Amino acid sequence: MESPAAVRPERTWETSRLRAKPAAVEDAQVVFEEYASDPDVAKYMTWTPHRSVTETEDFLKRCERVWSDGSAYPWSLWRKQDGAFVGLLEIRVTPCAVNLGYALVRRGWRLGPMSEALLPVVHWALAQPTIHRVWATCDVENLASARLLERVGMEREGVLRRWLVHPNLSDTPRDCFCYSIVR
Repeated sequence: MESPAAVRPERTWETSRLRAKPAAVEDAQVVFEEYASDPDVAKYMTWTPHRSVTETEDFLKRCERVWSDGSAYPWSLWRKQDGAFVGLLEIRVTPCAVNLGYALVRRGWRLGPMSEALLPVVHWALAQPTIHRVWATCDVENLASARLLERVGMEREGVLRRWLVHPNLSDTPRDCFCYSIVR
């Protein structure tokens, strides 16, 4: 069986409206201003809003490191029309599955860019011979994320009780929906 590191996605790719590239420290200022410091974006995340661009730089250094070592593949997403930053999407590859996570800048909510970004990633993952499952979780109160996962073909498997701490909501683990698509 192929090792997870052997299943490597393209570094860059495009959809009709978006360009994806590996998340990079050079983009720290815009990522901080439009995403990482926004309490509404961070609400259901496992991180708190960044208080300084230095925190965002540290996060993006981690993104560069995990891409290099093959433990995760975080992309920053950019609108082709005007080059505006849209959000981040990350996959983590294990021997038979891909787990994904994402967050979108507030001005992109309900406009479809994350559905557009997730669809080709899900299709790519399921086209890999060793990958049989693509999955994600979201807080049970994050209904917009639940609808997004359903739009890209995932089915709700159930509730993972006390699964993750979402520090902007609680100091203790919260229930999360688990979604997947399998082949």
